[in-house]
Amino acid sequence: MRRSLIGDRGHVRRGGEEVFVRAISEGCGACAVRGLGWGLRLTAMSHCIGLLSIASKLNLLVLLLSAVCFCSCLSDRIPEFALTKTEESDLKEENGKESVAEDDLDPEDLEVFYPTYQWQTVHPGQAVPAGLHVRLNLQTGEREARLPDNKNEKSDMKDQKKRKRLDEMHINSNSFTSQELKEALAKMKEKEKTESTMEQKANLEDVRQRFRPIEELKKEFEKLNMKIETDFEVMVKLINKFNSSTSTLDEKVAALYDLEYYVHQVDNAKDLLSLGGLQLVINGLNSTEPVLKEHAAFVLGAALSSNPKVQVEAIEGGALQKLLVILATEQPLAVKKKALFALSSMLRHFPYAQLQFLKLGGLQVLRNLFKEKGTETLYIRIVTLLYDLIVEKMLLEDSENKEDQLEEKVQQYKQVNLVPAVVEQGWCVIISNLLALPEHDTREKVLKTVRVLMSACREGYQGDCALSTTLSMLRTEYEELAAEEQREGDNDGYFKELLSSINTIIQELRPGYL
Repeated sequence: MRRSLIGDRGHVRRGGEEVFVRAISEGCGACAVRGLGWGLRLTAMSHCIGLLSIASKLNLLVLLLSAVCFCSCLSDRIPEFALTKTEESDLKEENGKESVAEDDLDPEDLEVFYPTYQWQTVHPGQAVPAGLHVRLNLQTGEREARLPDNKNEKSDMKDQKKRKRLDEMHINSNSFTSQELKEALAKMKEKEKTESTMEQKANLEDVRQRFRPIEELKKEFEKLNMKIETDFEVMVKLINKFNSSTSTLDEKVAALYDLEYYVHQVDNAKDLLSLGGLQLVINGLNSTEPVLKEHAAFVLGAALSSNPKVQVEAIEGGALQKLLVILATEQPLAVKKKALFALSSMLRHFPYAQLQFLKLGGLQVLRNLFKEKGTETLYIRIVTLLYDLIVEKMLLEDSENKEDQLEEKVQQYKQVNLVPAVVEQGWCVIISNLLALPEHDTREKVLKTVRVLMSACREGYQGDCALSTTLSMLRTEYEELAAEEQREGDNDGYFKELLSSINTIIQELRPGYL
């Protein structure tokens, strides 16, 4: 709708040769001159041209031209001075199809979109519920929406609604200042600290109610003529009793028996060393009383087990020589058992002791035990010791760990030529002959040792007819036992493993085996 700004009346006076034009306008009255010019040419000039003089005509023409030029300039620079004006209401009517952003509309004023399982057009201004499938139709350019049509989509809609509810709960971080956030964080930390302190106090109070202090217990035991002592205090008393000249043999044996219980622990064994008790025990190996030797060797073996510091001090104190003397001389079997136990504890994982053992003829001492009567129970202990010493060296040399301390230990083991000494002193035959023993456990350990020594003793084993016969007999025996195990439902039984070891040894002893 356009509103004309042309004046409702134009008037020209003849006598004064002046033209009065009145234009009523909302925006600017001066801009109506353009419409006046055209109106004058159509109306006033038709009436007045004949009446005016030539000079008046020229003046009127100049005046009209000036008015037209002036109005044209104003209309080009200032749109508001145009003779026509388009109102906002008119623009809205002409562009009624213009889209309205949904985000700028109030949710309460939005028209609700009612979805179905069919695609429907979403008109501008409609509020689309959460969880719908929405697409853009490329043919029409309109948005369309519908309900989901399966369970997964319904669950997705529920998740979206849940996320929307959670998003509404999110607090706008801009609503808090940094100082307020710092204060809130400090209060949280203080609260956690307070709760932690209260929990600790509660736990401490619970412990106090359930347990009593050691001082209180000591006082009560003192009233009962009892005293609580630490391991260190007990060991001091036992060492003093063993070293006392007034103690009887039974008291010394009892002291060593109790001391062996404590030195199994690594820290207690170190305390034994610091108290000077280790050297007293080593000196006890020279006693003329076999029972005292036996218990002294027992304590020494317990203290040496997996304790490098005690191992070093023991070998420096002459323990290795004393143990070999006990094994080489005529002693009761119980004494030799404990001496062999102490020797094994000293040699394991200690290459320096192994080197000294070979230098002192330790292998020969152990070999002579196989010649003595009544020492059969020591055979398997000796074989197990040799197997452990050979395997620990092999494992260390095959290790990929190249740490400095480990490399130094490898160099120490290279100086220990145990396997060549075993072959040289005839241990290959001694060990293989033990397969004739009836115990399955003994056979298992001997088979393991034979396999470890196979590369070094192959020639001797291939020429040993007794070994070949023994292996054939063992294979027949364990085939029957393994079959019986399998009938009982044990497919990976103990006898099947022994049979596998025997078959492996037989195969490796065949000529041409590599």
